[in-house]
Amino acid sequence: MKRFLAAAFLFLSLLSAAHAETDAALTKQVNAFVDEWHDDAAKARMAYFDKIAPDGVYIGTDRTELWKRDAFKTWAKKYFDAKSAWTFKATRRNVYASSDKSLIWFDELLDTANLGPCMASGVIRKTAKGFEIVHYQLSVAVPNEVVDQVTKLIGEHEKAGKGAGK
Repeated sequence: MKRFLAAAFLFLSLLSAAHAETDAALTKQVNAFVDEWHDDAAKARMAYFDKIAPDGVYIGTDRTELWKRDAFKTWAKKYFDAKSAWTFKATRRNVYASSDKSLIWFDELLDTANLGPCMASGVIRKTAKGFEIVHYQLSVAVPNEVVDQVTKLIGEHEKAGKGAGK
């Protein structure tokens, strides 16, 4: 019983430490980094991809869009060559960090120029050279009141043979 209680206490301690909000200074640094990353895309600066870790993953809104950084860069080249990729502006962002602040994660609400309201989450690794995005996932924020209509459209799209893997 003592081992169980000790294990439960340790688990709860780790859980609360891992979900602690970051301090104001780290939050400010992370916000500046992620805002600049979004601005790099809006202005089609290739520095956008330098902010993603070499082993980083980007998950887009389509279920086929799961890329490692270099494949994502290849896919996005046409947008960056056009001198304007996509415009994401965070309207809210929550930032969290591990106790040693080497691993940071965030969620954000986004206004976008072409997708409407979106939500995203990301994981950032802090290295000796600075921050790098390890994982980012973007989703279109579908209001609950219209999710049935959206689901129906997706079903029709897939039935017509236009879905992923077809």
